[in-house]
Amino acid sequence: MATGAVPASFTVLKSRDYGFGFGRTAAVGKVSNAKWNRIHRSKFVSIKNSNKGSDTAELQLASEGSPLLVPRQKYCESPYKTVRRRTRTVMVGNVAIGSEHPIRIQTMTTTDTKDVAATVEQVHAEASKSMSGGQVMRIADSGADIVRITVQGKKEADACFEIKNSLVQKNYNIPLVADIHFAPSVALRVAECFEKIRVNPGNFADRRAQFEQLEYTGEEYQKELEHIEQVFTPLVEKCKKYGRAMRIGTNHGSLSDRIMSYYGDSPRGMVESAFEFARICRNLDYHNFVFSMKASNPVVMVQAYRLLVAEMYVNGWDYPLHLGVTEAGEGEDGRMKSAIGIGTLLQDGLGDTIRVSLTEPPEEEIDPCRRLANLGTRAAQLQQGVAPFDEKNRRYFDFQRRSGQLPRQNEGDEVDYRGALHRDGSVVMSVSLHQLKAPDLFYKSLAAKLVVGMPFKDLATVDSIFLRELPPVNDSDGRRALKRLIDISMGVITTLSEQLTKPLPNAIVLVNLMELSTGTYKLLPASTRLVVSVRGDEPYEDLGILKDINATMVLHDLPYHEGKISRVHAARRLFEFLEENSLNFPVIHHIRFPAGLHRDDIVIYAGANAGALLVDGLGDGVLLEAPDQDFDFLRNTSFNLLQGCRMRNTKTEYVSCPSCGRTLFDLQEVSAQIREKTLHLPGVSIAIMGCIVNGPGEMADADFGYVGGAPGKIDLYVGKNVVKRGIAMEHATDALIQLIKDHGRWVDPPVEE
Repeated sequence: MATGAVPASFTVLKSRDYGFGFGRTAAVGKVSNAKWNRIHRSKFVSIKNSNKGSDTAELQLASEGSPLLVPRQKYCESPYKTVRRRTRTVMVGNVAIGSEHPIRIQTMTTTDTKDVAATVEQVHAEASKSMSGGQVMRIADSGADIVRITVQGKKEADACFEIKNSLVQKNYNIPLVADIHFAPSVALRVAECFEKIRVNPGNFADRRAQFEQLEYTGEEYQKELEHIEQVFTPLVEKCKKYGRAMRIGTNHGSLSDRIMSYYGDSPRGMVESAFEFARICRNLDYHNFVFSMKASNPVVMVQAYRLLVAEMYVNGWDYPLHLGVTEAGEGEDGRMKSAIGIGTLLQDGLGDTIRVSLTEPPEEEIDPCRRLANLGTRAAQLQQGVAPFDEKNRRYFDFQRRSGQLPRQNEGDEVDYRGALHRDGSVVMSVSLHQLKAPDLFYKSLAAKLVVGMPFKDLATVDSIFLRELPPVNDSDGRRALKRLIDISMGVITTLSEQLTKPLPNAIVLVNLMELSTGTYKLLPASTRLVVSVRGDEPYEDLGILKDINATMVLHDLPYHEGKISRVHAARRLFEFLEENSLNFPVIHHIRFPAGLHRDDIVIYAGANAGALLVDGLGDGVLLEAPDQDFDFLRNTSFNLLQGCRMRNTKTEYVSCPSCGRTLFDLQEVSAQIREKTLHLPGVSIAIMGCIVNGPGEMADADFGYVGGAPGKIDLYVGKNVVKRGIAMEHATDALIQLIKDHGRWVDPPVEE
């Protein structure tokens, strides 16, 4: 008997019709005694869909020997190239969203919605090129397509009419979106003047989550659905009447107790939460809506969108997608998390409108949005990819990391190679001969500790270094600096030609497939450790030589400018080859950037390419090279990438909301203060939230929470539970630190030497 997660659309299957049992548990549907079919090497089960759309849905084992079934249907148009998923067109005022149109860029105002003048100036600046001065000028240069405004009550809804009228008087017609939580009556009011309504299925009709496990009979659950329909139907009818659009926007942190009790706090629960509302829209013949599946964890976010699309394929639905990583934070951290989540999906051809949620002024969100949109547009226009291949092993619905075999110690080894890679994800850095001239500064640049001038590895020390050129044999200082690194189990990698002409004892040698096939590498001592560089799109017969060697690691290295060849798809092909041939080499994603790139381009490209693989559990680390970029920047970006993919945690993790009209304090200022005092706490996650509108579940990934509870007052959380209320803002940061100490998670900041 196999039991599996059935697409949410299959809620009305009847066992007598199809010859197998069907039922519900708290988290999944169950399919039992179904007839298995075989195609190629895969087992799958076919079941009939009683809803409109595809006649059948196919489920397969999540992995060999697993009892879990997942949809066999595609989640994107092609597994081996970027093809934009075809969708219907949804009109938001005069802006069209969908696959036949450009990827649209959005942001959200941070002003108090009741302050009509301030909001108009901020919104008006989004498209006006004639405004001047301060923030207005910066926003005027940003070029957003759509602007969202929070509307939490009747006063804000009334202000929306004034905001709209004022903009119309300025001959300005950028579409406005009302952000609604807990307030169906407010949504009905503002639908009369704004072009789009965003509803959160987790709190539009359900009460705020209390994180209670609820038990339902089938009849009781159906009554809950009828209640949702009763509350939601008037808004759907009003949107139809006025020609308004809607976003059914699920947030991972604000699922209802009902959904979490039935489906778990999971991507599947996120999808079903949205589908409940979508079915009501469809039953009322309303189709001018888009979906979103946001989470602060990029891995969860990617899984949720993929599952959503897989189930839309099953149903024959074609609604567009709004992409975003919620509470991404600020600076490079926020851009990296957004690039990982949004960029991964754009590489799959998914996404029609995007927002990068940053704890920064709203105009600052537009530039990274545009860079991501350009990346996704180019990939889809060129249909970047590789030759078709059969993909059977990637886990794209439920995360499971492929962990490469870490270096082992061999009998007779003169040094310890085991530290060349890290079990949670490795950072390899390219270094130059010039850096070796100042050893102390060089060691510090690798984030090594120094004790009496000798380097030692620390939590965020680089694992291995790569030198394209070795110091001359007579350069005793340079060679001593490298030997000290080798002695602390840091890998020192160099090219085959350098090692043959200027041998460095115990160096690890980089070879390519040609050097392997010609046997040139055999000129090295037999005990030499090898690193193999591959593109990933080579003929399988060329990759076959990997079966005959014992590599310490593989570098996946596809040149930056490769036209129609996709780094992501080439790597997926490589991992498929390795898995099919039981080759468990660690794989490092090696990206060589050209000179002249903006730092944000490097962050976004790395997140969207290497991150797209790491969120699928494919890869063991990164090597980022950029000839004109600061060494510290590249090292920090590498560690940020690993942490953003939920691999190696080397600093405090922040879940920080981007601010909106609900925010009860200066979020950017407070966030900076908290970061300054807590950045040295790896393994600790802190949520900094302007309000608690989406419930404590919005902080699902956080250990501690700092949340606006009332004007000038802060509530503190441990996990999802409030532990202190109404703390005056001037004392709240110190109270947060004390809370962290009380729970044994505090360490004093390191003292600079």
